[in-house]
Amino acid sequence: MKSLHKYILKSYLSPFIATFFVVLFMLLMQFVWKYIDDMVGKGLEWLVIGQLMFYAAVTFIPLALPLAILISSIMSFGNLAEHYELAALKSAGISLQKIMTPLVIATAGISILAFLFSNYALPVVNLKMGSLLYDIRQSKPALDIKPGTFYKDIDNYVIRIQEKSKDGKMLYNMMIYDHTAHRGAAKVIIAQRGKMEMSNDKKNLLLTLYNGKTYEEIYDDKSNNEKKSFLRSVFEKQVIRFDLTSFGFERTNEELFKDNYQMLNVSQLSAQVDTFRMEEQERKVQFAKNFKSLLAIPKENKMVINQSVNDIHYFDKLPKPDRERIIEAALSNARNYQSQLSSRIEETDHKMSNINRHLIEWHKKFTLSFACLLLFFVGAPLGAIIRKGGVGMPMVVSVCFFLVFHVLSIMGEKFSKEGVLPPYEGMWIASMVLLPIGIFLTRKATSDSALFDINVYLKVFKIFARKDKNENTATVQ
Repeated sequence: MKSLHKYILKSYLSPFIATFFVVLFMLLMQFVWKYIDDMVGKGLEWLVIGQLMFYAAVTFIPLALPLAILISSIMSFGNLAEHYELAALKSAGISLQKIMTPLVIATAGISILAFLFSNYALPVVNLKMGSLLYDIRQSKPALDIKPGTFYKDIDNYVIRIQEKSKDGKMLYNMMIYDHTAHRGAAKVIIAQRGKMEMSNDKKNLLLTLYNGKTYEEIYDDKSNNEKKSFLRSVFEKQVIRFDLTSFGFERTNEELFKDNYQMLNVSQLSAQVDTFRMEEQERKVQFAKNFKSLLAIPKENKMVINQSVNDIHYFDKLPKPDRERIIEAALSNARNYQSQLSSRIEETDHKMSNINRHLIEWHKKFTLSFACLLLFFVGAPLGAIIRKGGVGMPMVVSVCFFLVFHVLSIMGEKFSKEGVLPPYEGMWIASMVLLPIGIFLTRKATSDSALFDINVYLKVFKIFARKDKNENTATVQ
């Protein structure tokens, strides 16, 4: 039996490892296409891009594992059934459950490791990737001044050129708007040509201008920024130094992102949810007290109410200015109550949305791990029933089942975020749909059902067709 278990494990692990890395690569390429615009043209070092790709690949592991398990289980059992190895084992008295036992143990171990990874390693990786991706998005594009356009990425300057040399160092017919004084386009520099080069420390851009003019409006700060004179000067050579420190890639402190729900483990998520609920309960009590004080009736209105109890026409007998004042005060109070209640409702919705996001992340750590075991019980019996190995039919069936699981998971998560379903229902809806399917397929595979054998359905169709033909013949006779 040990040799059999080793053989089955070997036939399962080989396609599992291969499909896992293939799926991981496909998910990583999807990530690259999604964020390609944020990375291109910013002069990022290969080390930074490599770190981002590594963090992204690690975050996709919980999503790649279920699909890899589903594909590899269908392929391995499909190969065993296609080569009649399953039939030989069953004829020797070994049931399908015993054949699946080593793989069940292996898949259960993978599910436990997936949960530990999602709970302890994934929050750290999410923190590092989130902060790195934020820094990449915030960094400015690399310096690239194009002819015929206004370049505005250098702080307090706008540059326009007509032409530039092939090496990009010589610029021709330049116009520079200097906004360093923060008074609009108060200073304009025009030059026939200029030479652009970096300083030795790579922190400044040195732009040497030749044969140009400077137009500048002179202001008097003592006279409330009133323009006093206009200055025009001519130069043969002038050097402008641009500060490029804002173009450098700088890292943000990761502590700013650590409270995000994706950066927390199960215990931290539970503690955060309890904190939010306690704060919400305290806020409800405080709001009830404040709103009760708002409902207090002024003395003059109380007098009107008391008099109206004895005389229902008392209000109509009051002078018109008094009636208008009372009505206006009542309307003003009503609007104030409505504003307070609307603000409180929005605050409660925001708080509940935040709680739901934390609960969704809490359940997700369990659902993705459970999906590994669940999809194995879908894939293994499905491969035994289909009796096809390789990457043809198993791949198609695997993708179809995984798409159903993934779409249901996304829908459940969306409904949970919007408050349509509680998080425990929305996050487990996909597993609850596939669980009976897995039980059904396992029972069918145990009983050697020909569920997907087209010949069986053709035989049934021929029997009914022959029966209808005989009945029609008997009717004619």
